[in-house]
Amino acid sequence: MKEFFLENLYIFIKKNFMMFAAFLAALTTCFFVPPDKKYLDYFDLKTLTCLFCVLAVVCALKNIRFFYMLAEKIVRCFKTARIAILALVYITFIGSMLIANDMALLTFLPLGFYMLRNTGKEKYMAFTFVMQNIAANLGGMLTPFGNPQNLYLYSFFKIPTLEFMGIMLIPFVLAIILITLCCLVFVKNEPLECQDSGIKLPARKTLMFLALFALSIAIVFRGIPYWIGLIIIPIVIFFVDRKALYMVDYPLLFTFVFFFIFAGNMGRIEVIKSFFSMLLDKSTLIFGVLSCQCISNVPSAILLSQFTDNYRELLWAVNIGGAGTLIASLASLITFSEYTRHNPGKTWYYIKIFTAFNFFFVIVLTAVMYFVK
Repeated sequence: MKEFFLENLYIFIKKNFMMFAAFLAALTTCFFVPPDKKYLDYFDLKTLTCLFCVLAVVCALKNIRFFYMLAEKIVRCFKTARIAILALVYITFIGSMLIANDMALLTFLPLGFYMLRNTGKEKYMAFTFVMQNIAANLGGMLTPFGNPQNLYLYSFFKIPTLEFMGIMLIPFVLAIILITLCCLVFVKNEPLECQDSGIKLPARKTLMFLALFALSIAIVFRGIPYWIGLIIIPIVIFFVDRKALYMVDYPLLFTFVFFFIFAGNMGRIEVIKSFFSMLLDKSTLIFGVLSCQCISNVPSAILLSQFTDNYRELLWAVNIGGAGTLIASLASLITFSEYTRHNPGKTWYYIKIFTAFNFFFVIVLTAVMYFVK
């Protein structure tokens, strides 16, 4: 019985490593800042609510294979490997702006795998997965709900929507250019055929879930109070597709909760507060990007927001910083897991390609934005 429990605990921790690390980090800081009433001020309920609503609706749309069908229709319009892979990457790029980077990868990586396998183009598998991963991390930078860290900073600093999009426009456009060039250079213009899967969407559910998605986006853009979505969306989904509620990435939500505690406590430890403030005063962009490489972009956004008001450079840092190491973004771990599941003998091959392209992107983007600022 004990061995069974320990084995399952190990599997749970391995599967939800970032949440467990956030829990340990929060617990450690509690010894330095004992729990008190100020803990209640740590939590950004609007961010948590928006994230839950978007994830729930996206899961419902995914269950009716809405995104798969949409992507497949687009891909079938193209007849060569180069253009089809570029289309897949663009779909992931655009998808991350609408349904967040991790959900875009969970939705469109399988399509990339089946398309390449069924057309005999497995040689492009690692490259395609890496480009989709970069597209997901960088494509979501333009919108407040494209990445979890954006949603948090957008809410935390109360950034006007047009100002937010204006801040992120230059790195967004540069990311599109770099991704396009990589696909054109590294994929040959070979003929490609993709068969129709014959997917039919249930009309009533599709319209209903799209309406809920519009509601969740309106909440993100502050057009509707967040508590309305917290009531309506779960109730509707519960009666129409309750499986979607079970599929929500609750470990991600708890990861936010634990990092709220960790970041809040860190901000109350005077020595740490002075140290981080000093580093961020020198260069919020550079230090933010480096922080992402070590502790990932979401916790970096939550932590560093406690020590700087320079949300412009912080936004650049935690979005650009999503490229780089495997742990720079939670979404990168999703891609790594998906690739190694299909190609268990090519782990190091994937890591080499992933590292080369990701560091190329993070170095170029950081350098450009450093001179732009």
